[in-house]
Amino acid sequence: MAEILSGHSFEVEEVRPVSSLLSNRAKKTDIDWILDIDVLPNRAGDCFSHSGIARECAALLNYKLENPDSGAKENKASKTKNFVSVEVKHKFACPRYTARLITDVKINPSPKWIQERLKICGLRPINNVVDIANYVMLETGQPLHAFDSEKLEGGKIIVRFAKNGERIITLDDEKYELDDEVLVIADSERPIAIAGIKGGKVPEIDKKTKIIVLESANFDNRIVRRGSKRIDLKTDASLRFEHGLDPNLTESAINRAAFLIQKIAGGRVSQGLVDVYPKKTFPKKIKLDLDYVNNLLGIKISEKEIKNILQQLEFKISNTRHKKENSKNLLVEVPVFRTDISIQEDLIEEIGRIYGYQKIKADFPVSSLIPPKRNLDIFWEDAIKNILREAGFSEVYNYSFFGEKEAKTFGWSEDELIEIENPVSVEQKYLRASLIPNLLGNVVKNLKNFNEIRIFELGKIFKKLKKAGKYKAGKSQKLKFNTEEKRTLTVLSNSDDFYQLKGVADSLLNKLGISDIYYKEIEFNHKEQKSFIWYSKKCAEIKVGREKIGVLGEIASGILDKADVGGKILVLDIDFEKLKELTSEEHEYRPTSRFPAAVRDLAVLVPRGTKVVEILNKINAAGGKIIRDIDVFDIYEGGELPEGKKNLAFHLIYQSEERTLKSEEIDQIHQKIIKILEKNPGWQIRR
Repeated sequence: MAEILSGHSFEVEEVRPVSSLLSNRAKKTDIDWILDIDVLPNRAGDCFSHSGIARECAALLNYKLENPDSGAKENKASKTKNFVSVEVKHKFACPRYTARLITDVKINPSPKWIQERLKICGLRPINNVVDIANYVMLETGQPLHAFDSEKLEGGKIIVRFAKNGERIITLDDEKYELDDEVLVIADSERPIAIAGIKGGKVPEIDKKTKIIVLESANFDNRIVRRGSKRIDLKTDASLRFEHGLDPNLTESAINRAAFLIQKIAGGRVSQGLVDVYPKKTFPKKIKLDLDYVNNLLGIKISEKEIKNILQQLEFKISNTRHKKENSKNLLVEVPVFRTDISIQEDLIEEIGRIYGYQKIKADFPVSSLIPPKRNLDIFWEDAIKNILREAGFSEVYNYSFFGEKEAKTFGWSEDELIEIENPVSVEQKYLRASLIPNLLGNVVKNLKNFNEIRIFELGKIFKKLKKAGKYKAGKSQKLKFNTEEKRTLTVLSNSDDFYQLKGVADSLLNKLGISDIYYKEIEFNHKEQKSFIWYSKKCAEIKVGREKIGVLGEIASGILDKADVGGKILVLDIDFEKLKELTSEEHEYRPTSRFPAAVRDLAVLVPRGTKVVEILNKINAAGGKIIRDIDVFDIYEGGELPEGKKNLAFHLIYQSEERTLKSEEIDQIHQKIIKILEKNPGWQIRR
């Protein structure tokens, strides 16, 4: 039996001989073994009882379950309703209250078999009536209580909440002070029991008792749990009520108790019940798809066996077939005591556990593993972030808003910005038109703790586009704007080395597989407000082919003063949407040379309109394969230079993949480059 029960909603924790719990005098008994069963909370409604466990055993062993006798002979000359009245003041707290009257009761010790069974289950025998009430509770799961009818004031039972400060003495002579959170059973004058928890001392059953009122009620589990905590008292009855019981159980339990009292205590059972049951609980019905049963369990179980399993558990079955469906369905009526069953899958679980999980073969699932569609946005975002982190930059996340202070600092008017209808604060009045303002705020906060700030952010910016028309608002006409949102990559450093950040930009673009990169100096029109963001002598457009993808430059000192930022700030601002379209995972393989490189510097004085790329092209053409790389490290336009001229300074890196270059060879090529550059009118090599 222990092996059968283990793993089926409850587990057998221990099996012991009954003689180990009984005195020497009580060792001779028909009961030979005790099963100590751990019932899981979801099965408390039906399995906190011997009949519930018997029902499970019958289903597992395919036995027929025989219910005990409960048909007491009623005394037609005496009707319960003529002697007992019940008033339930709070129907939600007590869904059902059932009472019976039994007269001519003879109070004596219980028979030996009842006493032994109560002791084994941890209950102390008291007298035949009280013991029968406890016995039926263990048997059916429904707590019962017996009152001495002659001790009830007014012959009336009232179910109500206690009054604040009301007191009661319970059957174990303990005193409790109650409040309006505790439900009680009362007569016309005082509480006579704490509902669902413990009976009171006043109407207890004693040797003089002749007439009893038998109570079998259903109480709301939350109210019983709350009352039990308030007075710090747990009992066998409260344990059952706290988990929730079937209201229909009260009648069958009280009839079983009346039958035993009549048989053992010689009582005469008055005709009928007093039954307050305003809102009856009916069984729920669930449609069960037989094909789904087999698919979910992964095994073929016949319809006959499925029906047999459910009927053994006291589910009622009816067939139903839908015209438009090929599968066969059963309409299953769930007994009210099975409070844990609510959906089709619950029924399938019942079928599986009774059929036996050990009979279901363990198979690995078979499915196709299809890789998800590649999200290029996320892929290139991660790639860019990793490249910048490797270059020593830290990623930041800022809110997508800024306030009036930032708008004024950068010279944006209200017509250029998208205003929030219900901003959280003044500092978050507008959707950000650039990532730079919030990044400058990060610099201000972090300069207190760090000397060098190297940060970046990849996020959305929001802009108003040109007007698309007008709309009427009352008597006035207002401009109607379209809006644009796009992702931008902004890299910021408080270093004053312009060419160091340019190197970061080159490295980033090269690692993203982008070539044909060049930088074009921006010609500022100071009539445009936006031009004041950048320092005009250190600012360049970043172009790939003919496509402008961003700006590399130094923030103007006027902006930094307004933003309370000290020192110089360099910014790399790139349109991520354009950058994403130009990226490629294909890279030209260039093996690392094992021969040393040599560096020579070259400064060229050229007209201000000369493009850097023009000079780079001539250097590469003259140097050939020996020129490994060229880096522009300075662009200077000072007062000491001739009018309309600028100075460009380059690092030329010489390296061969085949041999170590001699100094004389490098000098010869370097002079060749100088001669070619000097052939261009207006270009002068500075020595």
